[in-house]
Amino acid sequence: MSQTAEFRERVVTINRVAKVVKGGRRFSFLALVVVGDGEGSVGFGKGKAKEVPEAIKKAAAAAKKSFQKIELKDNRTIPHEVVGTFGAAKVILIPASEGTGVIAGGAVRAILETLGIKDILTKCIGRTAPGNAVRATLNGLSQLVQSSPEMIK
Repeated sequence: MSQTAEFRERVVTINRVAKVVKGGRRFSFLALVVVGDGEGSVGFGKGKAKEVPEAIKKAAAAAKKSFQKIELKDNRTIPHEVVGTFGAAKVILIPASEGTGVIAGGAVRAILETLGIKDILTKCIGRTAPGNAVRATLNGLSQLVQSSPEMIK
């Protein structure tokens, strides 16, 4: 990853959360953001603030700190099928042939597109809450093993 790489930033979800205090409720916003370089690196972060833009900015900064490199096959798909889990969320990631596109739901699609994957099939099973789906997808992607010529022999 070069220093001049342009980052793709996607807001996965924004939630209004409340803290109950003596005088009533205090509202703030929680943002979940995915940041990637489109070339195999991706990270996600959460940010919380009184205003939405500030929460997004904090989440993006956290996402850039949590970058991880994922090995892609032909710079368009994943090398093999994998299942990622986080809590009750389960995400199945299946490599697809060229021209298939990204077949995925909202939170999973955000990660795969910022990562630079162009052809993949996915299925969310169990809980589909955006935070858990994102973590389950990253769990699955971290399990990927690139098959090298030495491994085949």
